[in-house]
Amino acid sequence: MTDWQQAIATYGAAWQQADAGKRLDLLKACFAEDGRYVDPTAEVRGRTGLCDHIGDVLQSSDGRVELTSKPTNHHDVVHFTWHMIGPDGREYVSGHDFVRLNEAGKIAFLAGFFGDPDPIG
Repeated sequence: MTDWQQAIATYGAAWQQADAGKRLDLLKACFAEDGRYVDPTAEVRGRTGLCDHIGDVLQSSDGRVELTSKPTNHHDVVHFTWHMIGPDGREYVSGHDFVRLNEAGKIAFLAGFFGDPDPIG
């Protein structure tokens, strides 16, 4: 597994970790200390901010987030898809994440998009 693949796998594991301390440890391994995370509902900076955001999402949704594609990359950008599964086992949101890595191979910027883009026409 390459460094960028490991960073994404560890990031995905953080979204499955209910314990804040363990989740922060995972983020320390894959997310830059001054990293930035944005999605349609949030903008957070730093590992602690992202750790808190993930905790809030997991608590409010009572669900789990899973990666649904193998990450792909070129240059210092990675793309992968994911979905959130509710307590009833059904998918209720999915999306695409685009990640820029820093020189150390950690996530420096992540932009998350919900759903798929609308087709042209």
